[in-house]
Amino acid sequence: MWSGRFRQPLDPEFERWQRSLSFDRRLLHYELAASSAHARALKNAGVLSSEELIGILQGLEQIGERAAASPSFLDDDEAEDVHHFVEKQLVALIGEVGYKLHSGRSRNEQIAADLRLYVRAAIDQLRQEIAELCTVLADRAEHAGDAAMPAYTHLQRAEPVLLGHWLLAYVEMFLRDADRLADCRKRLNLCPLGSGAVAGATLPLDRDFMAEALSFDRPTANSIDATSDRDFVLEFVNDLSLLALHLSRWAEEMILFSSQEYGFVGLPEAYSTGSSAMPQKKNPDLLELVRGKSGRVLGNAVALMVAVKGLPLAYNKDLQETQEPLFDSADTLLQMMPLVTAWMKSVDFHLDRMQHAAQSGFTNAWAAATYLVHRGVPSRLAHELIGKAVQICLDRNCELKDLPLSELQSLSPVFDQDFYAALELPSVLAIHDVPGGTSPARVRQAIPATRRKIELLREEVHAHA
Repeated sequence: MWSGRFRQPLDPEFERWQRSLSFDRRLLHYELAASSAHARALKNAGVLSSEELIGILQGLEQIGERAAASPSFLDDDEAEDVHHFVEKQLVALIGEVGYKLHSGRSRNEQIAADLRLYVRAAIDQLRQEIAELCTVLADRAEHAGDAAMPAYTHLQRAEPVLLGHWLLAYVEMFLRDADRLADCRKRLNLCPLGSGAVAGATLPLDRDFMAEALSFDRPTANSIDATSDRDFVLEFVNDLSLLALHLSRWAEEMILFSSQEYGFVGLPEAYSTGSSAMPQKKNPDLLELVRGKSGRVLGNAVALMVAVKGLPLAYNKDLQETQEPLFDSADTLLQMMPLVTAWMKSVDFHLDRMQHAAQSGFTNAWAAATYLVHRGVPSRLAHELIGKAVQICLDRNCELKDLPLSELQSLSPVFDQDFYAALELPSVLAIHDVPGGTSPARVRQAIPATRRKIELLREEVHAHA
C-alpha cells in the first residue's frame, strides 16, 4: 500500500510482527459498512461512475458473504490489516477499479470509524445483557417476598433486611453501569470518515451523508482529533471495568454466602465443579472466574491509558496497541454476562438459614434504641443504654429478648412490656419505612419501580437496533 517510497523490503520478521490482521479481522463487518458509505460518497463527488459504484458495492458484499461462510477466508499471510485485506480481496474480485475505493481517505480515519462502530455495537449488546440480568434479579427479589437476611457492615452483622432489598441493591449498581455505557455511546457516535490522514479529505466528500449512512449523529469536528482520538475506547473500557468490579463484588458475596460458615446460598451444580482429591467439595467456579476475570478488565483499562498518555498528535502506530485490550475487555464481559444471569436464575437461597441469621447477633439493636428514642430518650443516651444491655447479653450468651423487663428497667424506667414486640423481626423491618428502605411496604413499591427502569433500558436498546 505504501511501497513506492521504499527501495528495500521490510525485514520479514518485523513485517510479520507489525501486522494487525490477526486481531483486527473482527472489524471486517464494520470496515465493509464504512467502505460502502465512503464509496457512495465518492460517487456523489464524481470520483466513481454509477457502474464502478455498483461493482464496488457488490464486491464488498461478496467479501462479507465469503467471510461469513468460511472464517478461514480471513487467513491471509500477506494482508497487513483488515483495511489491506479488504482492498486485496476487492481488487481480486472486480479488478483495478477496486483501488479507486481508497481515493480521498486514509487508514487513520478507517480504523477510527471501524472502532467507533465496534464499540457502539458492543455497548448495545452489553446494555441488553444488563437488562436481562437486572430482570432476573428483580424476579428473584419479588419471589423472595418478605424473606429476610442479615445485612452486613464491616463484614459484621448489622441489621436485618429483606432478601429482595439486597438483590435490588445489585440492580441499582448494574443500571448505573448501563447509564454510563449510554453516556459513552453518545460521545462516541460521531463519524470520522472524511478526516483523511490528519488534515481532512482531499476530495469534496459529503461527511454528513456518510455519517447518516452509518447512523452516526454527525461528523467529527476536527480531523486531527478524529484520527488520533481513542477517548471512546478508554471510556468504554473504564465503564467495563466498573461493570466488572460490580460483578466481582457480587461474586465475592455469593462465594461467602455459599460457604458452610454462612450457608445462605446453594451453589447450582451446572456452574460448579468438584475436587479431584476431596470427594465432598462443590466449588464456586463460575463465581471465582467472574472475580478473577474482572482483574483482566481493570488491567486493560490501565494498559490503555498508559498506551496513549504520551502520544503527540495525531495518529501514531502505538494506537494499534489499543485494540487488543479493547477486544479482550468486550469479549470478557459479553461472555460473562449471560452466564451470570443463568447462575442467578438457578441459585437456591436457603431462606430458613437466612431468616434465622437475621434474628440473631443483635441485629435488632438499633431498633431497640429507636424504641427508646420514640419515648423521648436522646439518641446518644438510647445508644448507650442498648449498648449496656448488649454487654449483659454477651456475658450471659443470650439475646436482648431474653433479658427480663426488671433488669431492663434497672437501666432505664422507660422500658416497658411492649419493648419485646419492638424486637421482633417484622417490627424491626417495618421501622425502616422510608423511600429506599427495607420495610416490606417500601420493597414492594421498589420492585415495580425497578421494573420500569429496566423496561426503559430495553426500549433504549431496541431503539438502536
